Amino acid sequence: MTGLALCGLALILGLAGCGLPQAAPPTPAASPAPASTPSAAPPEPSPSPAPAATHTPSPTPVPGPAPAPLYTISATLDYAAHSLSVLERIDYTNRGAQPLAEILLMADMQTYTPLELGELKSASGPAPLQIDQQASHIRLPLERPLQPGEAITLEIAYQLRIPARTADPALRPMVFGWSERQTNLVDWYLYIPPYQDGAGWLAHDPGYYGEHQVYEASDFSVNLAVLNAPPNLAVAASAPEQAEGEWRHFELKQARTFAISLSPSMLVTQRSVGGVTITGYAFPEHAAAGEASLNTAAQALALYSQLFGPYPHLALAVVEADFLDGMEYDGLFFLSNGFYNLYTGSQGEYLVALSAHETAHQWWFGLVGSDQALEPWLDEALCTYSERLYYEKLAPQALDWWWQVRVKYYQPRGYVDDSIYNPHREAQAYRAYRDAVYLNGAMFLEELRQLTGDEAFFGFLREYARRYAGRLAGAADFFAVLREHTQADLRDLTQKYFSAPQ
Repeated sequence: MTGLALCGLALILGLAGCGLPQAAPPTPAASPAPASTPSAAPPEPSPSPAPAATHTPSPTPVPGPAPAPLYTISATLDYAAHSLSVLERIDYTNRGAQPLAEILLMADMQTYTPLELGELKSASGPAPLQIDQQASHIRLPLERPLQPGEAITLEIAYQLRIPARTADPALRPMVFGWSERQTNLVDWYLYIPPYQDGAGWLAHDPGYYGEHQVYEASDFSVNLAVLNAPPNLAVAASAPEQAEGEWRHFELKQARTFAISLSPSMLVTQRSVGGVTITGYAFPEHAAAGEASLNTAAQALALYSQLFGPYPHLALAVVEADFLDGMEYDGLFFLSNGFYNLYTGSQGEYLVALSAHETAHQWWFGLVGSDQALEPWLDEALCTYSERLYYEKLAPQALDWWWQVRVKYYQPRGYVDDSIYNPHREAQAYRAYRDAVYLNGAMFLEELRQLTGDEAFFGFLREYARRYAGRLAGAADFFAVLREHTQADLRDLTQKYFSAPQ
């Protein structure tokens, strides 16, 4: 969703078996202080052991479940210059049954600005690897295949030129970028997408609307230093901040993404729900709307924890966006300032509905992952219907408003299982996508609930969330779990709403 420039990238690859040490996250005591210029190198993590040049380690199976990918990232942000220097380490284990001849790095920023790569070397020998650089990803052919259960370490240094966010009708809505009031770092690091045996890497090109990226549940250790920061800078992130001198440190386990938003113009308020800290960030002119969004998120989090299963993290950040869009990330979501502007104090408003919607993404996107490009209904339809559950349980006086204004007013049509790529060549492509995936998706789930009954319906949702927590689920998985909870004949319903009836 952004543009950037990458300079001077150096990447070191190391193959090892299950005994590969994890790099300790850099700390201020072990890292040099940030330089005063945006081109300064970020702090370096502990060096990873390199195999001897004359010997390549044999694959060693990892005992027990293979670890999740670990991203150890140190970043120095020059707030005034809008530049970010990054040192990133990726510890990745092949958890599949097939050897990997290459590693794929997703670089969504290249959709907007070409990525300028520097030298790439292998620690196991002097011969450089060949880089295949494409629009939104980088292919790294390996000198020898990465065997099942074998680990690899990547160390990458690069710089991001953070773009000014613009409302360009020729571009996708921009979340990553800066404005006078806010700098947002989203999809700002390179990451490895999921790999499926027999299908390959789950990597898609962006569409004009919707989300196209597929994320594996991963662990994050993030260090951030901010130079030339304005006074009263508020930092919202996907995990609680742990101050370490000049460095802000964050840890997040089993998450799809790690996002950061910085602003000198925020009112910050908090709620605590069942041991979870929910922090709201709103612009001063929207104090009442900020409280409403925060309260809705807190109530929705408590409700969804009862209905779907426990919230998977310790904190949630609710951030007013200085752009006309909303977007979910693990532990943080943005909601457009347009909804804050329109808030009048009632429950029957988009600010409330979409605060409940974005909170639900912590389950349907964060906890249970899916292919957002080809099966977006698996998170968007469930999150839209979660709005209905919020109104039903917590604001029943506005439930009719939700049905009539949020859903039925648009007379939704179209197949719920459409992709983000306008498969039917609709003239109003976004409208057709929204009506089919979000709104008709909610209609499908309402009829499904009526057909199966509440006990089966909510039992199914809870088991679906439990079984696929930290994993990726597809339509076949959804319906397989559903059929374990009901004997109802689903054929007529799926034929009505799906292009590929289940």
